[in-house]
Amino acid sequence: MQLASGMLLVATPALQDPNFVDTVVLLLDVSDEGALGVVLNRPSQVLVADVLEPWRDAVAEPEVLFRGGPVGTDGALALASLRDPQDPPVGWRPVAGLLGMVDLDTPTELVDGALTAMRVFAGYAGWGAGQLDGEVEEGSWYVVSGEVGDAFRGDTSGLRRDVMRRQPGMLAWHVNRPVDPDLN
Repeated sequence: MQLASGMLLVATPALQDPNFVDTVVLLLDVSDEGALGVVLNRPSQVLVADVLEPWRDAVAEPEVLFRGGPVGTDGALALASLRDPQDPPVGWRPVAGLLGMVDLDTPTELVDGALTAMRVFAGYAGWGAGQLDGEVEEGSWYVVSGEVGDAFRGDTSGLRRDVMRRQPGMLAWHVNRPVDPDLN
């Protein structure tokens, strides 16, 4: 499957990098220069209200920062779902369909009512030119279609399993694949 914004990367059992074991990454930007995404299933214990108080009422449950990846962990990215595609708020950058990013420097009153859900990520996952293609080719990631709800699930503990189970054909079988199938 082609790498593109809005696609999901699901870590295969072969991926042993501790930053990405058992993760689901939503791709936010893919270009010739590289790719950027956020890990959807790594909630932290830090409340959004404790670090970005103005956004406390805008975020979906659980109202915590998510660990978006190992790059830029001192910064934050906001992912949101748009209520009306004909009326995007100030500070909105589309990603795919109704999904987009919100500039956290935007006054909250300018986006109030324009979003159906929002999540804040500390850090992100980033790949240089050709790096992610190489990781996919070596079998570190399954590349699958995403759904808006994937990004805003309340309980993310079963996200990887659920994403894999809904895949067509033999890909769904990989949900239970061990690291080395020959040892099975």
